[in-house]
Amino acid sequence: MRQLSALTLFPVALAALGACAGDGEGAAMSGKKGYLGIQTVLLDGDMVSFRVAMKGTQDGKDIEDYARCAAAQYALIRGAGFARHVRTNVAKSGDTLRGDSVWLVSAALPRGVKTIDAEVTVQDCGALRIPTV
Repeated sequence: MRQLSALTLFPVALAALGACAGDGEGAAMSGKKGYLGIQTVLLDGDMVSFRVAMKGTQDGKDIEDYARCAAAQYALIRGAGFARHVRTNVAKSGDTLRGDSVWLVSAALPRGVKTIDAEVTVQDCGALRIPTV
């Protein structure tokens, strides 16, 4: 089993602290989050779009997190250890938020500031109970 560093655990700890803050409405809303599915679309080579949808949230960050988790699991399935975020578009339709998030998956750490280690990210997603592909 891999040892997790403090930097790896920081997003998990931050999310846990965020759940404790606020006036209670956010906590009630977070308990009702519904993950409605992931559609994976291969765009070109190693560039992939993840179309995700959620209910029970008004926060685009939740959509970005859901897509990040999908990208990380997809990278592992394809034998790649890393992914780089290209862009995410979020739209609201009724009480549903939808996201279209594009990622570049690769075996080596790609250039850029929005990169993830797929294995570590999938572990974080599991701890946060965010579904993956």
